Formats: sequence, C-alpha cells, structure tokens
Amino acid sequence: MPLLELENVSVAYGRIEAVRNVSLTVEEGELVTLIGANGAGKTTTMRAISGVRPLAGGVVRFNGQDITKMKAHERVKAGVIQAPEGRGVFPGMTVEENLEMGAFARTFATKAERESTLERVFTLFPRLAERRKQLGGTMSGGEQQMVAIGRALMARPVLLLLDEPSMGLAPMMIQQIFTTISQINKEGTTVLLVEQNARQALSRSDRAYVLETGEVTRAGGGRELLNDPAVIEAYLGVA
Repeated sequence: MPLLELENVSVAYGRIEAVRNVSLTVEEGELVTLIGANGAGKTTTMRAISGVRPLAGGVVRFNGQDITKMKAHERVKAGVIQAPEGRGVFPGMTVEENLEMGAFARTFATKAERESTLERVFTLFPRLAERRKQLGGTMSGGEQQMVAIGRALMARPVLLLLDEPSMGLAPMMIQQIFTTISQINKEGTTVLLVEQNARQALSRSDRAYVLETGEVTRAGGGRELLNDPAVIEAYLGVA
C-alpha cells in the first residue's frame, strides 16, 4: 500500500483546469520528484496534496485513508507537512522562533522529544544553530530555505512536501540543500519534491514523474528519466 496515492486528481482555478487526471504514488521511504516547466501544474499538485486547493475531481489517499475532504490543518496533524514555494519565513522572528512555529503544528509527547527534534534540525543545518537568534528577514535566500525546511521538520513529517527548494539559490547553496534533502530521506523521512533543477532532483530520486500542461506524460526511476532523450532535450539540455 503506497504512503501517498493520487488517483485521477484534477484541480481548477475557475474555468481553467490546471491539473487533469493526475495519478501518482509515493511509497514509504522513497524520494519522489515532480519535474516540469513553469505552469505545468507541479505546485498546484502539491497544494492539492496538502489540502490548500480543493479538488475538481479524483481522490487523494494517505496511509490508506481517503483524505480528499480532509482540511489542511488535519492533514498536518496526520503528518503531511509542506515547505512551500517562496519559503514563507517570518522576517521579524528569529531563526529559533521560526522553527518553533513548526513545532506548534503537531503536539510533542515530551519536552525532551521537542528538544531532540530541534537538535536534529541544527545538526542538519549547523548554520541555523550559529544564527539561532538572528532575524529571519536578515538571512540570505539559502539560509531562509534552511529555515523553511527546518520548520517543516519540526512538525515531524511522515511525508515531507518540498516545493522548489533550490529556487533563486547560488550553485554552491543548491548543492548543499540537495545533499541535506538526500540525508533527510536516508534518515527515514519520505519526500515528495517539486523541482525545476531536474538534473539534481532526478539523480537523487527513487522515482519521478514529468508533468506537462497539467498531465503526467512520463514516469519512471530517477536515473531512468535522467537518461531519457526526451527529458534530456526538454529539461536537461546537452549533457
């Protein structure tokens, strides 16, 4: 049984159908990527999974349960946690205060569990530990992305949704963010990643889907799609 299953999911903005009959699965422990051009429906698909956008049709299942009509905050409590496109860091709060916002999403059994989760975030992102009292609005783009992912991890995701984590970052920071995403996955967190940096994403993914104009046009192993001539031409350029 997949951890996440989308069956014929469609999403519309008024009369415009942004996603049409998308079906995909994410197995527990996998890192799965959605790639596609701007406007392909990647972010809309993520919003449908997290409950931010209602469906025009289809079903979303999580852990075997139909969550199609479940509200966004209820999905968070079930363990579906998203680090959104654009990061959404609170500029007037410190790094530590931003991270604590994630901790409010799901109740900790003990104070020790809360502290160990925060320590895990600081281990993954040592720079955040160094700057825990710095205001979020004064951080660089890469540091803000660390805060966004760290905040999501504070909610202890069963499924971590990452939307364009490399957007606007310098090449060195992109490499660091992807290395950390791989580490998070290897430590046991299932990850669904939306990403325009197809080469980095596919090289690290167990499986991947290609979205074009709101529909899945290709699916396969990450390495398989990395070597697919059509994917190379459309998203990777000349190797």
